[in-house]
Amino acid sequence: MDLTDIDASAWAELETAAANPQSAFRYLNLCSVDTEMRPQARMVVLRGADRSVRRLEFHTDSRSSKWLELSANPHVTVLGFSAESRLQLRLQGKVELHGPGSGGADAAWNRLAAQTRMTYAGGPPGQERAFETIDMAEPAAEVEAKARFGLLIFRARTLDWFQLRQQDNRRALFCYDEAGALSSCRWLNP
Repeated sequence: MDLTDIDASAWAELETAAANPQSAFRYLNLCSVDTEMRPQARMVVLRGADRSVRRLEFHTDSRSSKWLELSANPHVTVLGFSAESRLQLRLQGKVELHGPGSGGADAAWNRLAAQTRMTYAGGPPGQERAFETIDMAEPAAEVEAKARFGLLIFRARTLDWFQLRQQDNRRALFCYDEAGALSSCRWLNP
């Protein structure tokens, strides 16, 4: 398999994961830096992937510390690992934040299942929780939830592909231009 095939295969894995909750790459680690320059990592659900522009889509609560961190510094690393295939994908790039009421956030919200929308109906992320029942059938609850929903669009500039093998691990680096086209690729020592 040549490098361009590996790049295409990695992005095909991500596109599949966005549509398949059972995929190993459905849940990815989003790594950012907080306002005190401390690294922060959290799991996020991959909601969309488009290899033609090297784009990944995630959703978040706009009241979260993650949202504030990314507003201050949009440079992130996205990390995924498949235990079955022993493949690690590490992407670096920037996120664009699309806040509540924006066209991108509204379109993403409209694609969500009602039970997923409930995620945004509670109190602010990270604060102490009172276990109250939220009835999403009430229009006010959905309006409030939608007013907290944010869309993160990640655009990859690099992909570090790492394949663990019994012998001779393989690693390659792929770089993309502003439009998402593959601009360079090369094998690396693992």
